[in-house]
Amino acid sequence: MAVHAHPDDESSKGAATTARYAAEGHDVLIVTLTGGERGDILNPAMDRPGILENIEQVRRDEMAAAAKALGVEQTWLGFVDSGLPEGDPLPPLPEGSFATVPLEEATEALVRVVRDFRPHVMITYDEHGGYPHPDHIRCHEVSVAAFDQAGDPDAFPGTGEPWTVDKLYYTHGFIRDRMVLVSDEFEKHGQESPFKEWLEKWDPSRGDLMGRVTTQITCGDYFPQRDDALRAHATQIDPNGVFFAVPLEWQQRLWPTEEFELAKTRVTTSIPETDLFTGIEE
Repeated sequence: MAVHAHPDDESSKGAATTARYAAEGHDVLIVTLTGGERGDILNPAMDRPGILENIEQVRRDEMAAAAKALGVEQTWLGFVDSGLPEGDPLPPLPEGSFATVPLEEATEALVRVVRDFRPHVMITYDEHGGYPHPDHIRCHEVSVAAFDQAGDPDAFPGTGEPWTVDKLYYTHGFIRDRMVLVSDEFEKHGQESPFKEWLEKWDPSRGDLMGRVTTQITCGDYFPQRDDALRAHATQIDPNGVFFAVPLEWQQRLWPTEEFELAKTRVTTSIPETDLFTGIEE
């Protein structure tokens, strides 16, 4: 089970891994916590009449197409996108939006899905949310709480039989080592790297997420499905943007893995891992 804040997050974070496990016969469920109703139109080609006015349905349709591309199941938790606040000072979040809902209420909703689907592994974001969007940080909090409480028979009565999840992972995508490797490849070909500005602004004191990675999943064969899923989110993903700036062959050759951090486990495993199910018996 991969728990994500908005539609499109599942396609930009760990998508090839979920596609691989689905192709190998595992049941894979994407849980989308909000409808992405407050997302901007980030693809200029989609900034046309009728899109923004119907953004909720448009994004639901995009999500369905992305799930089909990845070969996974998908469900909505039903909360409302909080939007990304901007300004100094930051304005308050919209009343009733996901990041303002009491943690217990959101946790109960996710526990219900966990007890119904009965996953062995959950994937979500780290304590920083991958990036500091209020819904991403809340997604982390809710996922951890659901992992901790879904197996407790005294927690949330009436939401199904208790189910104990074996392992909880954080997905990590902004790996500096990977960006440096790809940038070097661009330089070899006499081209400017799309990550040049990002790397120039990198603060070495921050360290690198690679230091937190415990698990690398080889999934390069599924990068094309990941890209199809990204393109399905046409309002959010510009096909001429950075997501597609690196040739697919380079990605598959230079860095054919996706990276995860084992945050919690109830089974014995050995680090580093190459399989999310390491330590889990059939």
